Amino acid sequence: MSERVYNVLFLCTGNSARSILAEAILNRVGRGRFKAFSAGSRPAGAVHPFALDLLGNLNYGTGWARSKSWDEFAGQGGPYMDFVFTVCDNAAAELCPAWPGQPMSAHWGVPDPAEATGTDAEIRYAFSETHRMLHARISIFTSLPLTSIGRLALQERLDEIGRAE
Repeated sequence: MSERVYNVLFLCTGNSARSILAEAILNRVGRGRFKAFSAGSRPAGAVHPFALDLLGNLNYGTGWARSKSWDEFAGQGGPYMDFVFTVCDNAAAELCPAWPGQPMSAHWGVPDPAEATGTDAEIRYAFSETHRMLHARISIFTSLPLTSIGRLALQERLDEIGRAE
């Protein structure tokens, strides 16, 4: 019998950097136990070039990466989500769509590297730091005993992950 695959949606406002990075990380770290998606409340229309460069340099494929609306995942026709995580403060404060099945959710806010200023090296460092923070949180998440932990305890753990540095 195969293990269940959990669908996870990462939300941000523009879906151009943080949520894209989180999607890539979980699809790698989740080792087939998780299927990650990302979307934005007001999609930028394109993935940030430094996000694509970082993912490419870390040997992630990027052909899948596109900036898209959360409307693709809300309501009828979208994949059922087990978890929905906001990775930016703006998306966390917005009124989100009603997700079918009432997935578990938490806020895992991280700084927006797309707003970084300075030299290219400084901006790339901001993207790298965002990747590092998301990778740490996602690694903790994927190690949780999802089949043996109660819903309340799981929610507490998800919230703790969002507060982790």
